[in-house]
Amino acid sequence: MKIITKSVIALSLLFAVVSCDDKDLDPTLSVNKEVVTITSVNDLRLILSGAYNRMTDKFYYGRDILIFGDVRSDNAYSNGNSGRFVTPGSMDMVDSDAYARDTFTQIYTVVASCNIVINATLVGTTDEETNQINYYKGQALTLRALAHYDLLRLYGQQNVNGGGLSANGVAYITEFKSKNLSPVRNTVGEVKDFIYADLDQALSLMSTDLDGSKETITTPAVNAIKARVALYFEDWTIAKDASNTAMTEATAKGTRIALTSEFVTTYTTPTPVNSIFELAFRDNDNESIDGLYNIFAETTYGDIVVLDNFKNQFSTTDVRGGSSMLAVDSKNRLRNVGKFIAFESNVPLIRFEEMVLVNAEASFMIDNSDATVLTSINSISTNRGAAAYTSVTRNDILNERRKELAFEGFRFDDIARTKQNMPVADVLKQTYDDKGTIVFGSYRYAFPIPLVETNANANTKQNAGY
Repeated sequence: MKIITKSVIALSLLFAVVSCDDKDLDPTLSVNKEVVTITSVNDLRLILSGAYNRMTDKFYYGRDILIFGDVRSDNAYSNGNSGRFVTPGSMDMVDSDAYARDTFTQIYTVVASCNIVINATLVGTTDEETNQINYYKGQALTLRALAHYDLLRLYGQQNVNGGGLSANGVAYITEFKSKNLSPVRNTVGEVKDFIYADLDQALSLMSTDLDGSKETITTPAVNAIKARVALYFEDWTIAKDASNTAMTEATAKGTRIALTSEFVTTYTTPTPVNSIFELAFRDNDNESIDGLYNIFAETTYGDIVVLDNFKNQFSTTDVRGGSSMLAVDSKNRLRNVGKFIAFESNVPLIRFEEMVLVNAEASFMIDNSDATVLTSINSISTNRGAAAYTSVTRNDILNERRKELAFEGFRFDDIARTKQNMPVADVLKQTYDDKGTIVFGSYRYAFPIPLVETNANANTKQNAGY
């Protein structure tokens, strides 16, 4: 089967290969490859393992997408020590920017692996084998949904010029079609609907009896991702119901909020008590110098520095603001020293606490007199050594999200989805140059579509402003 040789048609080239060897999915290879039929459950498992592995790449959850969430916000900034994250941090990108290109391409490689599993025609010979095939397909559907959600929140136009659901989103790729090598971008609303459809299908295929390691997708993780997506789109009832289900299922497996005394160690222990889904980074399988540790640590690259405004959100008794989590370095710069402090640190994608906060916000937006909101928010604050709230506003919930989920990739999206201007906590360190306040609706709220993609695919429309 002949492979198209252009470098990135990330929306077409990646899907032309069906192979039991995941390395054959490299989009830059311009050699011919034979189509290999998937013949066993183990083949599915290997391809799915490749999808998880691709998610750990430095251009995706191995580093960049988490950094994007904080370096563009009032949590952190890039000091340019090694020249990394300067353009995302200043929100001053161009269509040839490597950050926009590399993350775009890497996420679509994950989609490619998922589609091979989803579209495999393998039939089980026993009920047990059939259930396992369905479970793997459910995992792949979930990862495909998460990948497109991540693409949408970076490249979609929902927050630009009042775009909303009718604006350009991203191309939602479900299979390879030889007659459609240059797909158009789906609308934001279409992408949302496809995400929900994938997640609902995943839930119909997966069984809690087959749930295993938190380092892979389980049924609580599917519901948690659904809750996260629903919160982003203000589908409050869906967010409340899905987060409730995720917490109920996770609690049945022993997952819960980490206590004050446990909090710091949850970031150094694989699959801690509050983990719903995390990606594994072992001592022999991590991004090493290009990983999260090096970008935060003073003694290495150290480009990502914490803003004082973030530290000021914490009371003196709150463990999240204590010296085990935030510390001043030798040059009097504030550092994240609690999360991702080793090359082999697992990356938490979903924690129980996120679901508590999703449920609190959704419940508040449905009924701001709902008594469960105060209970939920206090279950976080009091388990961090902070004082209990006596009443709650939406801003309180958003601030708890800021404190609890810092450096895990959420802050920019919380600002964007609530239609806020980008806060300027430090006019010098938040290197927005001469742009001043970046107001909600600015084209800078979305990354550019990579130039290599628009050059390769005439049907891909560039984002506003680029």
